[in-house]
Amino acid sequence: MSEAIKKRIAVFGSTGSIGTQALEVIEAHPDLFEVEILTAQTNDKLLIEQALKFNPNAVVIADESRYEKVKLALESTDVKVFGGENALDEVADFDTYDMMLAAIVGFAGLKPTLRAIENGKAIALANKETLVVAGDLVMQLAVEKRVPIIPVDSEHSAIFQCLVGETRNRIEKIILTASGGPFLGKKPNFLVNVKRDHALQHPNWKMGAKITIDSATLMNKGLEMIEAKWLFNLTPEQIEVVIHPQSIIHSMVQFEDGSIKAQMGLPDMKLPIQYALAFPQRVANNNPRPNFKKIPILSFEPPDVKTFRNLSLAEMALEKGGNFPCILNAANEIAVWAFLNNRIGFLDITAVIEKTLQKINYIEKPNLTDYFESDGEARNFAASLIRM
Repeated sequence: MSEAIKKRIAVFGSTGSIGTQALEVIEAHPDLFEVEILTAQTNDKLLIEQALKFNPNAVVIADESRYEKVKLALESTDVKVFGGENALDEVADFDTYDMMLAAIVGFAGLKPTLRAIENGKAIALANKETLVVAGDLVMQLAVEKRVPIIPVDSEHSAIFQCLVGETRNRIEKIILTASGGPFLGKKPNFLVNVKRDHALQHPNWKMGAKITIDSATLMNKGLEMIEAKWLFNLTPEQIEVVIHPQSIIHSMVQFEDGSIKAQMGLPDMKLPIQYALAFPQRVANNNPRPNFKKIPILSFEPPDVKTFRNLSLAEMALEKGGNFPCILNAANEIAVWAFLNNRIGFLDITAVIEKTLQKINYIEKPNLTDYFESDGEARNFAASLIRM
């Protein structure tokens, strides 16, 4: 393939779990992709290593205190170095890339993603919080700008893949699968004593700390329900969650004739990352393949929403809409941070979210300013509960 038609990728959140795996995918296919922009929050060491290896046009270190270190390390290269949170928006405005991989964790990913869409850039979306917080505004803008948003989350990638070629056929419902995390089958009397390191031991997936905790509390599945509503233009009644401990079926779509399509594969994030970057093509790779002779059973069960109440809270936020998902997400980000830093217990995560949802004012039809204000208020209140 000629240099001219390589897809130029901006990896926002390049030092996180998704970002590092995306760079492995890009490295494996140098004829298809090249790295144009890399951004990191605080991991200057890895950002410098990535910049020296991939020679992007520009890098951003959002933590301004680390800017001089990155600039000094890259001064012998042609890489442009930017520092500070605002620089994320500035480089999102660049016209030198074709697709943004939106892999910044949490609410921080919203603004640069909106800027990229505003500039007509295709989005490979790994940041579910962007749609959880402001899905109505993001999808409306994407339609206006005719920008494709291709999901990277394994569950939403699965649904997306099942819907290729089905544009004229009505979806009856989608079925999001959840592994159940490390505490499947456990009850509150066990969960009250759970510690950080235990919660980070996911049985199937290798992910970043925040999403791993969300998986353990089932909040991840709740956020995915909200994201699916916006990505696939669904009602809450059309979204179902089932526990599937083997993580082989990544999600399913049921059509109005009762037929169900499922996308299957080993639990490996490189597959949905590659699919999103290369879409509409499928690209050959050397990833391990499933061997169904060695997978004796695929099982399913309903989620235990009495024990894992975060899923119930997310379902309520999905039903209520407005700024409720934004409040839910903000409180969850603060509570997960506190748990990861040994400030609160595992079950306290749910308590913090519930109290924050009760406290912050509901707005039925928020604008972007309302979303930012709701996010800030929810974070402040959640932090006050933890006495941060």
